[in-house]
Amino acid sequence: MSTDVSIHEPRERSDPAPEPPTVGTNRNDNTEISLLDVVIVLAERRRIIFQITTIFAVLAIIFSLVLPKRYTATVILLPPQQNSSMSAALTSQLGNVGGMAALAGGSLGLKNPNDMFVGMLKSRTVEDAMVQRFALMQEYHEKYPSGARKTFEKYATVDGSGKDSLIHISIEDRDPNRASELANGYVDQFRKLSEHLAITEASQRRLFFERQLVQAKDNLAGAEEALKQTEQTTGVFQLDSQARALIESAAAIRAQIAAKEVEIQSLRTYATAENSELVQAQQELEGLRTQLGKLGGSANLDAGLMVPKGQVPTAALEYLRKLREVKYNETIFDILARQFAIAKLDEAKQGAVVQVVDAAVPPDRPSFPKRTFIVIGATALGLFFGILVALVKAGFEYVMRGAETASKVRHLRNVLGFTKRTTSAHDSTP
Repeated sequence: MSTDVSIHEPRERSDPAPEPPTVGTNRNDNTEISLLDVVIVLAERRRIIFQITTIFAVLAIIFSLVLPKRYTATVILLPPQQNSSMSAALTSQLGNVGGMAALAGGSLGLKNPNDMFVGMLKSRTVEDAMVQRFALMQEYHEKYPSGARKTFEKYATVDGSGKDSLIHISIEDRDPNRASELANGYVDQFRKLSEHLAITEASQRRLFFERQLVQAKDNLAGAEEALKQTEQTTGVFQLDSQARALIESAAAIRAQIAAKEVEIQSLRTYATAENSELVQAQQELEGLRTQLGKLGGSANLDAGLMVPKGQVPTAALEYLRKLREVKYNETIFDILARQFAIAKLDEAKQGAVVQVVDAAVPPDRPSFPKRTFIVIGATALGLFFGILVALVKAGFEYVMRGAETASKVRHLRNVLGFTKRTTSAHDSTP
């Protein structure tokens, strides 16, 4: 028997692989068989994969239908362009205001003006105005304005970084009509804010000269009233031509000095001390002060033009002083009025702060939810999950086929008491 066993064992070992393949061929066959096994497993369990995929797709359709619709309305704005000022063409026609008109050629020096306007659109002032105008606290069920403002920021998008150099404002809401109202109202609230702010270079000059003009007008009215009282008190109404010419010349020079000081003050708001225009304006101011000192015999501007004693009576001297103040304030008012007109023309040329390219209209299609993407994504996820379940189930069944694994599973059932319950259940059945 030992001989039979020794002869039989080699035969059994040689039967499974009578022609052993090479190493390279064995690797290719194993890989091909492994992929084929996976395809077979998926084909055998295609029903499970189809069921899971269908469940995911149906749930995605129901979920997309249950989600509330939201609509997005968009406004496209054109920010103001930094145009060159038209005051350069008017400088030669305005005489003494030429130095001050040079201010119109400057600019704000902004690299990207859209960033400034986007920041203003996102400001707390504009958002609070939107909350109050459209009652967003009740709409979003918020107790405080800050909470309504934060919720509004989630549904509002302001973007000015596009290649078209335009500002896009998008508002999302459940009602398409309300979405368009919110978007257009956003622009209206921004315009109300910009009315109180000097944004462009021309509007800054216009606002500056407007304030100076109001002050000069009040000063002129006060000087005229003082001259009137002096005339009534002293009875002096006329002066000789020499004295009048002297007074008018001094008043004109003083007015030019005041105008030049205003120009220097305006230049210092954006120019450094080494700026050529600022240096030139300071030199012109010194020259005007020197002329006034030669004309009046004193460089002190507060002392004014003094007529030599004995040439003009005391009453006439008082009249001269009041008349000098009137002429001075008239010249100042005339210079500032022309500068204010130049700034208004420049501001009108630049146009509105922002211009609406496309106003918001009620959207005809919802922007959320994206039902197609939700269903496609859920179906793909269900297919992946179904394949994963099929592979796991096949792997578990393959492991359970081994005798050692089966014995371990039975032992685990005995430990957990599943076998006893099963046996008792069979015993209790008649």
